[in-house]
Amino acid sequence: MTHSDQMTDPAVAADRLRVLIADDQPMVRAGLRMILEAGGLEVVAEVADGRAAVDAARRLRPDVSLLDIRMPHLDGLEATRLLAGPDVADPLAVVVVTTFDHDEYVRTALASGALGFLLKDAGPALLIEAVRAAARGDALISPAVTVRFLSHFADGEPRREGTLAQPIEPLSAREEEVLQLVAVGRSNQEIAAELYVSLATVKSHLHHLSTKLAARNRVELAAWAWNTGRMR
Repeated sequence: MTHSDQMTDPAVAADRLRVLIADDQPMVRAGLRMILEAGGLEVVAEVADGRAAVDAARRLRPDVSLLDIRMPHLDGLEATRLLAGPDVADPLAVVVVTTFDHDEYVRTALASGALGFLLKDAGPALLIEAVRAAARGDALISPAVTVRFLSHFADGEPRREGTLAQPIEPLSAREEEVLQLVAVGRSNQEIAAELYVSLATVKSHLHHLSTKLAARNRVELAAWAWNTGRMR
């Protein structure tokens, strides 16, 4: 997705989102703070290691936590799992921001509950957008890794549908179309344009898909589509 893929949600934009930054490099933290504050966001804490990130996030409950991967004491992937993983009763929104775009890192971050995966060179606009997307429960992956990652989410081999959680109800033909467009990184606006439907209709289909597939965000929807062989 590019930084224009998703429009800012007015309801989210009206609030001053609270953000935690975790990175072991002081210059990176300073740069992220500058970008976030210029975008109207509030930085509530800066920390230099993963353990401090978990402690601060649990104490301060920021709207979004930005976590680097390689940090002392506890890496960002494990910190993400502790803050947002499937076993967390009240998960926090986490976006992983890193210089490393290895597929295994992306896979682990998203499986651990991250609502975004950005490269540090993604640019200010995309960073702000990722924070706002995560705050509303949506997900954004850096354009450089999106389709490449999703296309082999399951280690390059589609898994049999019988090995995956099945829909509570069968998907409609239109839901299948929307699901496949989500799986190739289309935004809600792009899906609406391609299918000649309203944005409200797209959001309704996404809500039904999330319910039927027990998916927490569009990344999990996309992963399900790839894993079940729909994109082959």
